[in-house]
Amino acid sequence: MLLKASLFSLKKLGSANETATENVELYAYGGNISMKLTTRGHYSVKALLDMSLQPTGTLSSVSTIAMRQSLPAPYLEKLLIELRRAGIVSSVRGAHGGYRLAKPPAQISLGQILEAVGESASTLPLAEPQQAEDWVTSVLWQRLNQKLKEAFCGITLEDLYYDARSWQAAQGEGGSFVV
Repeated sequence: MLLKASLFSLKKLGSANETATENVELYAYGGNISMKLTTRGHYSVKALLDMSLQPTGTLSSVSTIAMRQSLPAPYLEKLLIELRRAGIVSSVRGAHGGYRLAKPPAQISLGQILEAVGESASTLPLAEPQQAEDWVTSVLWQRLNQKLKEAFCGITLEDLYYDARSWQAAQGEGGSFVV
């Protein structure tokens, strides 16, 4: 049995001409579930993980993070502003300024990161069932949405940090790391 759910949304990024289509897909087949984060979510997690890999309290400029993680700096800056407003990162202005985590990685969940940049952990928009057969499907998706949200809130930046460090050690790489 293959279940496929997609959520498409059009997000306004800045100017009236600047938009991007984002896509979240969830596939379930034979017990394996695969999910792709949107660009906003993916870039946000990469940037925060990059900051967590630096010594505690180290300021990182937008251009430095963008270069280390191969991200577009203007887009990353918009995401970091949203993350700052949510209290996940703090910023220091000036020539030697930049961004750093506002709290320890163990206190930042994947769910908080995605929420801060306007993402949802939902796999499908929930609607009221119209027929008895729709009820079963509706309940299934409600439960999947709840479990997905719980999973996102249960994974911390610290968890991802240790996963990244373990992977890095297994690869035998030195100081640089692209998430």
